[in-house]
Amino acid sequence: MARPVDVRGARAVEAAPRPAGAPVWAPAAGRRRVERAIGLALFVCAAVSVLTTLGIVAVLLYESVRFFAEVPVLEFLTGTRWTPLFEPRSFGVLPLVSGSLLVAVGAALVAAPLGLLAAVFLSEYAPARVRAALKPTLELLAGVPTVVYGYFALTFVTPALRRVGLEVDVFNAASASLAVGIMVLPIVASLSDDALRAVPRTLREAGYALGATRVDVTLRAVLPAALSGILASILLAFSRALGETMIVMIAAGATPRLTLDPREGVQTMTAYIAQVSLGETPAGTVEYQSLFAVGLLLFALTLAINLASEAVVRRFREAYE
Repeated sequence: MARPVDVRGARAVEAAPRPAGAPVWAPAAGRRRVERAIGLALFVCAAVSVLTTLGIVAVLLYESVRFFAEVPVLEFLTGTRWTPLFEPRSFGVLPLVSGSLLVAVGAALVAAPLGLLAAVFLSEYAPARVRAALKPTLELLAGVPTVVYGYFALTFVTPALRRVGLEVDVFNAASASLAVGIMVLPIVASLSDDALRAVPRTLREAGYALGATRVDVTLRAVLPAALSGILASILLAFSRALGETMIVMIAAGATPRLTLDPREGVQTMTAYIAQVSLGETPAGTVEYQSLFAVGLLLFALTLAINLASEAVVRRFREAYE
């Protein structure tokens, strides 16, 4: 049985006069100072992020404007030959764009089904102990250095593709796509798993109450409800694959080629940027400025994919009470 509380005694203590010289503020004023300091620190962090992004965009625009003063924009965007470092020079960026999209699409075709299946297993089928062991192990793939993936693609994936009968070049888009797909797989798996687990359990229980099997509930109730998160994870993985550098530098090659054949070697936008950034190209030349023009195009493509991801989330979001 609970003991009665002496409310009158507590009020008498609170109403007792304070000793002379005792601080009236103590806890409240101190907390306000700490909260203001924390708020200021958070604002500075946010401002640094915004200013860094604006600085990057400003540098890209400044150098790109100087580049487009010598190379027409239409020639840059529609040209099919990219030889800025050799004579006769040509600045058609389509071979770089096609190489980047070829690797990114191949990586998405690898990561999307495997990552989604892994997420479904972790969310709907795996026992708690298995999930606790598998999910951190899967996410360890994201911590492997990309240069390791690049040499893995060059020394293991390419010979394996040849052993199964594919006539691939030493440097080819197929092995780079497989390696990049493995690298971005944790993004799809982890974000899709979070989206699936965010679906209310009542939705599953309603399906089971109607006599549906676990497969029916997963395919017809849970997956449609989590569709926005799943599509967003795939688009984010695609954006990450589009910006990958080391893997494509090592495994895909350095030959700008306008092709849709993944067996051939290609050069991506990021690989070209890394190549020019080695320091062999004199600063201030049109070849050097082409680095920033390609970077600006890559920035625009990545921004468009991220905006599309947000639009997909808003379009297919399911709200539950």
